[in-house]
Amino acid sequence: MPFGTSVAALASECQRNRQRAINRQILQGASCMAATALRHLCRLAPKAVSSAALPLRQTQGYQVAGIRRASTYRAAVLKEFGQDLEVQELKRRKIKKEEVRVAVYSCGVNASDVLMVDNKYDQVLKPPFVPGFEICGEVIEVGADVKTLASGGRVIGISKENLGGFAEECVLNEKDIWPVDHAVGFDYGAALADTYATALIGLNRRAEINENSTVLVTAAAGGLGLAAVDLAANVYKAKVIGVCGTEDKADLVRQKGAWSALKYNKKHVESKVKEVTNGKGVDIIFDAVGGDIFNETLSCIAHEGSVIVAGFASRVIPHIETSQLLPKAVSLIGLSLTHYRDADNSVYRQAIEDVIEMHEMGLIKPHISANFKLEETGEAFEFLRERKSTGKVVLDIR
Repeated sequence: MPFGTSVAALASECQRNRQRAINRQILQGASCMAATALRHLCRLAPKAVSSAALPLRQTQGYQVAGIRRASTYRAAVLKEFGQDLEVQELKRRKIKKEEVRVAVYSCGVNASDVLMVDNKYDQVLKPPFVPGFEICGEVIEVGADVKTLASGGRVIGISKENLGGFAEECVLNEKDIWPVDHAVGFDYGAALADTYATALIGLNRRAEINENSTVLVTAAAGGLGLAAVDLAANVYKAKVIGVCGTEDKADLVRQKGAWSALKYNKKHVESKVKEVTNGKGVDIIFDAVGGDIFNETLSCIAHEGSVIVAGFASRVIPHIETSQLLPKAVSLIGLSLTHYRDADNSVYRQAIEDVIEMHEMGLIKPHISANFKLEETGEAFEFLRERKSTGKVVLDIR
């Protein structure tokens, strides 16, 4: 299905499938075969289906997918900085009117989680706390004011304010949760929203990517970089050049749809950009590295090109002379998904809805390089620290 060049146009193109989001929660009690038939019926004639006639899983007793009602749940807790996380039983708290309790099946493990437990994160945190913000699971309880979700529904949640994802249960505000089809695996759900929505806003809303664009992605084998490659190449059909740390990672980037992928070397990158663009330069640079790579890749940008600053994996924030932007009329774009949550919540929610739709339609798919159990959070962190990961790393909690 062809897509336009704006998030709004993309949402309009997917409108036939929007009814699923309304009816997901009422479809969960049906068998897989019945749910499939009902989903097709809802898409073809949504007004003819009465939601009151369909069975709902009940919140009372919390008997959802075999989840027992209990006063405690298991969580990986950081008790002190410098120590390993410890799996222990925590007391369940009462939820507020606008909150939702989710049984967490999978949680993404991100670089920011490592920085938090290493006490190197920008935000000041005080132990004890439970890390993890990117979850996928099933609703087991809703607050009195929650109207869009029901017990039993599969959901994706982003909990950057309160964290708590490395646990069997997590409590989130309704506005930080999105329904997702039961056909979506829990691990993919936990690897999807944060990176893909960030890349979508940057490439689409801010840089106005289209099928004629050429895009240079740094750290292209990382979670955010690979999401940018996937969207640019497979949704917008742009020509993508990926830059990464090793040849093995470059091969993965090519498999994801990049026109070209190579190990970083300033001269090699400049040469490849000239070759691919006939000397013009790339229209978009999507950078999540910072440091020297940011400054060195600026020479690859085309006239009136856009440079998206999406993160600093190198932990070195580059300094740029504004005079460097003048010769080619370059646009420098800062990007933070968390900022959109607070400053423009409708764009934030729409972007995540869109990437969920794209995944459900088979247009995009997160790459998961490793899965760990809740008791293996230490190993998961070391896997990231040693730069062994590509794409995403996920904790399988249930």
